Amino acid sequence: MSADHALDRAEWIHRTELRLGLPDEASWQRAVEPHPWLVTAGNYYYATMHFGVMLAVLLWLFLRHRDRYSWARNTVVLTTAACLLIQFIPVAPPRMLPDNGFADLAAEYGQSVYGGAVGGVVADQLSAMPSVHVAWCVIVAVAVVRVARGPWRWLVVLHPLITVIVVVVTANHFWADGLVAVALLLVVYLVQYAVSGWSTAGDESSSSPAEEPDLLDARTPVGRP
Repeated sequence: MSADHALDRAEWIHRTELRLGLPDEASWQRAVEPHPWLVTAGNYYYATMHFGVMLAVLLWLFLRHRDRYSWARNTVVLTTAACLLIQFIPVAPPRMLPDNGFADLAAEYGQSVYGGAVGGVVADQLSAMPSVHVAWCVIVAVAVVRVARGPWRWLVVLHPLITVIVVVVTANHFWADGLVAVALLLVVYLVQYAVSGWSTAGDESSSSPAEEPDLLDARTPVGRP
């Protein structure tokens, strides 16, 4: 629970990923550094879209698909709570590992959403594992694809794809942070399915009621049985 080894844990994650053959996040960051507009866009996406898209989708569900709202809300609450439990063990983000080739691009561009550092480390930043950013963007995509109709709903898949790239190139998260977050989300989905089914109530209530049989057939003359 001590923050003393937060940097050591981050270095261990990075070494383990490289041993497992995962792409080096530092190389992805170096690929975008020569393009200031990409860096600026990535920093803004990280700072604004995390809450913005989630709030928009929850509001849409609450106003237009109330029967599905509780399913999405419970998913957000349970997944976030599971992530926060793990985050009690401090883990530094990649941007705090300059010796591993990472840079804090948000700070360099004056776009950091975090406060000033004390001794080079900010306590509330030591919660990189797992990534709530990744968990939430996947929740959003699943909710929109399941509830909305029409081919345009599949465009929402771009949100998790962009988010994963953004959190990596801005050095706010490792690949492992996102993988653990998605694993927790899958567990939450399984628990919800085991308890109440895969939004069964929402499917039933959103379907159109069966047509009642006509009590009087128009083809039957009045007065005849």
